[in-house]
Amino acid sequence: MSEIVTPARLGFRMPAEWEPHAATWLTWPRPEGISFPGRYDGVPDAYAAFIRHLVTGEDVHINVWNADREQWVRGLLTERDVPLDRVHFHHFPAYEPWCRDHGPIFLTRLHEGRHERAIVDWGYNAWGNKYPPFDLDDAIPTHVAALRSLPLFQPGIVMEGGALDVNGRGTLLTTESCLLNPNRNPHLDRDAIEQHLRDFLGVTHILWLGDGIEGDDTDGHVDDLTRFVSPDTVVTVVEDDPADPNHGPLRENLDRLKSMTDQDGNPLRIVELPTPGRIECDGQRLPASYANFYIANGQVLVPTFHHDNDPRALEILQDAFPDRKVIGVDSSELIWGLGSFHCISQQEPA
Repeated sequence: MSEIVTPARLGFRMPAEWEPHAATWLTWPRPEGISFPGRYDGVPDAYAAFIRHLVTGEDVHINVWNADREQWVRGLLTERDVPLDRVHFHHFPAYEPWCRDHGPIFLTRLHEGRHERAIVDWGYNAWGNKYPPFDLDDAIPTHVAALRSLPLFQPGIVMEGGALDVNGRGTLLTTESCLLNPNRNPHLDRDAIEQHLRDFLGVTHILWLGDGIEGDDTDGHVDDLTRFVSPDTVVTVVEDDPADPNHGPLRENLDRLKSMTDQDGNPLRIVELPTPGRIECDGQRLPASYANFYIANGQVLVPTFHHDNDPRALEILQDAFPDRKVIGVDSSELIWGLGSFHCISQQEPA
């Protein structure tokens, strides 16, 4: 029996988010969707602000429900002074807007002197079948691969982009609370999941954190916890208040990081990032985190929450990204959907 030809065997890898982008992909939220119950009206402005920054450095591709929705979004962006020359619309419908999780994961390789790309299409089940239906969302990577005429690899297991963070050199960060949750791939153990990550993302070294933050319906995505900011450095969220339920899990994650190494056996450089405290709406704890930033061409777009820690978080991240402009973007409306700017975006490498 011949061996399965995986992306890793073909020399593909998932690049780090700070590597050059061709574009950013978004899926526009529907007013009929369930992500922003009773509070949709403030969300389009958050998208417009995000896109206004993105188009200064790269193209933006937006999945929309249909032609009518495209015209509505065009009108809104124009009213908000967003230039449309780098904005491209595609009638690829999805029920909800979380493109980080249902969108394509792009891979790259250098082959016979040519820079080539491919797409991994993980299965998507709305974080453990929490929010059906999700068949349209699950189909987005196939549409993008067809549009771009790129090879499409389908591992056949459930995985979300927000559950993974890579340094582009072979190391991947994830969490036990998400990837080992029986609502994703109950037939796979840790070793089998790690093998899929190696085979389909080209990584060689996998680091496991523990639990996520309170209010996170993804079961603990790593993009709310710990992010690579360079090949050897991570920022990780800590909560100083011992009475906050996030204090213990975040402290445990920090302790784990202190004993971890990169793919070459070198200790990680760790930078601590504060939380915006307890953000609530209608009595519900929301998973607000400065770690849910998006690294774009020439800039880092950071969610802010009208909290006293906003300036401190921006300063820390500016120090971590000396060659990029760190920009705070109000996420107080977007976080009602239990996600922020990293959750809604997916990078397409150049």
